[in-house]
Amino acid sequence: MTKARDLANIITGGFTADDIPNIPASKITSGQFADARIADLSATKLTGSIADARIPASAVSQHATSFDDNKIVNDISTLAIRQASNENKGAYNTNSMYVDVFQDDTGIGTETNTDRNASEYVSSAVSGTDSNLVSLFRPNTTDHTATQEVVSTVAGTSSATLRPVNGGAYSGNDLSSTYQKFSGSYSLTSASANDGGWKIVHTSEYDFGTNDFTIEAWTYNNNFTPDGTHRYVMDFNTSTGSRLSIAPNSGAAFYGQTISSANSQGPSNWGINGFSNGAWTHWAFVKDSGNLKLYSDGHIQYNYSDSLSYNFNANGNGDLAFHQRHASDSNGFTGPGLYTQEIRVSSNARYSGNTYTIPTTQFPTTVITTSATGNFISNAITAPSSTNKMGAIITYQDASGTNTLNTDIVLQLSADNGSNFATATLTAMPDFASGIKMAKVNDLSVTAGTQLKYKISFANQASGSKEARIRGVSLQY
Repeated sequence: MTKARDLANIITGGFTADDIPNIPASKITSGQFADARIADLSATKLTGSIADARIPASAVSQHATSFDDNKIVNDISTLAIRQASNENKGAYNTNSMYVDVFQDDTGIGTETNTDRNASEYVSSAVSGTDSNLVSLFRPNTTDHTATQEVVSTVAGTSSATLRPVNGGAYSGNDLSSTYQKFSGSYSLTSASANDGGWKIVHTSEYDFGTNDFTIEAWTYNNNFTPDGTHRYVMDFNTSTGSRLSIAPNSGAAFYGQTISSANSQGPSNWGINGFSNGAWTHWAFVKDSGNLKLYSDGHIQYNYSDSLSYNFNANGNGDLAFHQRHASDSNGFTGPGLYTQEIRVSSNARYSGNTYTIPTTQFPTTVITTSATGNFISNAITAPSSTNKMGAIITYQDASGTNTLNTDIVLQLSADNGSNFATATLTAMPDFASGIKMAKVNDLSVTAGTQLKYKISFANQASGSKEARIRGVSLQY
């Protein structure tokens, strides 16, 4: 029966494991084993080399742990921004990174309603000409000749000059810094002669008519003792006879004066709080629509509603005087009893309401305008090879309000020289430094290329309520 069965198996090809208990490997010289015939092969049986083609990719990767290098890249970018800030470095790039902390403008290609500030940031607050500035007189050594003949205006639309009269002088380095309100400045004062003062000759820019204007300055009362004679701090005379004056009365107090002989109306004198001995006082005459106001140290002293609309046009004869009466070159201060700095004349109402914050620095010669929107784009950075993935880290500051990432601050990246910008979704990171925030984007897909650019846009910006300042950018590619 056994031989019959074996013969049947040979005829039908149905060998079993029992039929071939031991066949030497040398007897197997051709053919292939089906995969199903090798169900479990012990690893100890694999003693030779296996060709690469015999191992599928899935067999290699199925047990490999994935590695994300973005944490390392972000840390390096952060360190690069910090180093560039600490060393005051200009924009630079490596084979895989670009860094700019805005030490200068060299890395910025175009700006729309934005500006790089000298304090090393970019925002939509743009510095421009102050169109309302008529004159700003700032006494200093370069404004004077050897005989102190002329103090020229340092800013504004007017070419008016402020000239000394009857011993008008300016404080020099021999005088105590007490009489210099701002570091590096000098002050107008009077020499030992009587009635010494300063005067601006007529200029059409001082013809304000019924329009708004502001005349202001800083004055230091150096223990002046009233002597019964009007000693004018300021006197502005106009072609219609209207006058604005500040002067001490026969007592220790100062008063303001508005006289309009042409209109036969107006207040005569009113007291002014301030002008204390041994102290600086900021004062301002302001024409604000129908109101004429006088302020000292940020507080309104008088508010006169001018129903007949005074016409304040300079009269062409010593229109605006300091430390003396306007036209007569009299009623001045004897000796250095008074000091004045930062005389500013403007064609608008600089102050309103009952109080304002007094200036703590010299008056600016420009104005800052904050645009609601704006953007800036970098110059092209050449990558060593084509890339279709980019990343970035930005550092920024909330100068006012709280700026929302991807809404108020929007980052876009391009690898094809700005032809196509991809919009990033910025993610907040831990603060870069006190008051300086940080955000990132990694592996943003972009149109492939070698000319890399970033674009940062601002939205919803408003002076005093929301202002973002971009402090640094590090591109990754």
